[in-house]
Amino acid sequence: MKAMNLSKKAQGFTLIELMIVVAIIGILAAIALPAYQNYTKNSRFSEVTTAVGALRTAVTVCAQAGGTACATPGSDGIPANITAATTNLASLALTGSNAAPVITGTGTTAAGGYTYVMTGANNAGVITWTPTGTCIAAGACKS
Repeated sequence: MKAMNLSKKAQGFTLIELMIVVAIIGILAAIALPAYQNYTKNSRFSEVTTAVGALRTAVTVCAQAGGTACATPGSDGIPANITAATTNLASLALTGSNAAPVITGTGTTAAGGYTYVMTGANNAGVITWTPTGTCIAAGACKS
């Protein structure tokens, strides 16, 4: 049988070319994986920020309507505190007084375990909210 003569171009990749490709893929994976994990954690924490926002809206509506128990969970249209954890929300609590309501949302470990605290200042039915908590420094919520 005759031996086939292959040209230089038809011989395939060299070992060094393959190793360079594997190294590039490894570097990209080392950068992408932590970024993806952080993105996933922040997206899970959005359930906490949504729950805090809904409770904040209920307290604001109560105050604008002239309610007298706007910082009391389970009265005047205010939802009760959430103590049973879900996948991403560990707890949601309303404390304080009508003049200074405080809403604290806590995420589960899967959501980063951050806290999101909204502190209100009631000025004649108009509540000004100030956000604080560990989620701000972590970039999981906005200040």
